Amino acid sequence: MLGTDIATTPLTAASALAAWRLDVPVLVVAIALGLGYWRSARGGGTARLRVASFFCGLAVWVGTAASFLGVYADSLFWVRSLQFTLLLFLVPFLLALGTPLAVLRGGLGEAGRARFDAALSSAPARFLTYPLTTAIAILALPWLVFTTPWYSALLERRTVDEATGLLVVLIGFGYFYSRLQADPTPKKYPQLVTLLLTVTEVVGDGALGLVLAMGDIVASEHYAARAWGPSLRMDQVVGAGVLWILGDVLGIPFILAVMRSFRVEERVIEEQTDAALDRIEAAQVEGAALPEATGQLEATGPQAASGLWWENDPQLRDRFRR
Repeated sequence: MLGTDIATTPLTAASALAAWRLDVPVLVVAIALGLGYWRSARGGGTARLRVASFFCGLAVWVGTAASFLGVYADSLFWVRSLQFTLLLFLVPFLLALGTPLAVLRGGLGEAGRARFDAALSSAPARFLTYPLTTAIAILALPWLVFTTPWYSALLERRTVDEATGLLVVLIGFGYFYSRLQADPTPKKYPQLVTLLLTVTEVVGDGALGLVLAMGDIVASEHYAARAWGPSLRMDQVVGAGVLWILGDVLGIPFILAVMRSFRVEERVIEEQTDAALDRIEAAQVEGAALPEATGQLEATGPQAASGLWWENDPQLRDRFRR
């Protein structure tokens, strides 16, 4: 996110292609992350698609600040909305697909990995990656930015603008990291939870879009200084549509990735359940029970065998908390 001045040149296709600025903070952060990732991944073992995804995320991040999105973000509400949507959904999704935590852990020594695992299993890490925590954060952030004095502050102060951009990417990454679960996480949660949270997020985006499209003009005094372009109302209506529709469109690849993980998760559970049932059946046929099955029968008696079949399987019993 760049600058706090109204651009004097109207936004056209030609001016969009010619509008470039240097955002030093974003560039420094992107270079630092890229060098750290490359140094950790150069030993091999990381899939090329994951490496490409991570660096594409960094490139899009820099592009949102250096291209016309950064130049005109303070002049047009819809440009700011487009920039915000890319920073909240596309950039962190690409970064999360690159599994940066797994890459970082792989580049550490034995002592470093022990400290990494300890930090990942800590109470703050479990709280920050809890599904409800990340869902509330990514759902509440757009409302806080666009419907409170926060928005006027980021238009007036560059430091607030830069800090907001970094916070948006961090919250988006936290959500995608904890829900994709391709990286090491403090705890694995069923992907069905992610599908339910995604539906809630779609509803929240739609509600925000309606509020902005039909509500008062945001930062009207600031945008009134612009002597070109669409009316303030039309500008905000278009921006509301960008936040609503584009946000949902950018979420489609994420939903597809979650559904794929969901199918893999269910297939693994089925295979483990089938294997457990085969072992139980083989033990019954041979007249010798496995240690786990013996412990269950001794603890619960004959009624355990007469209950529902999955109640005798430790994994499914724990999964459904029976």
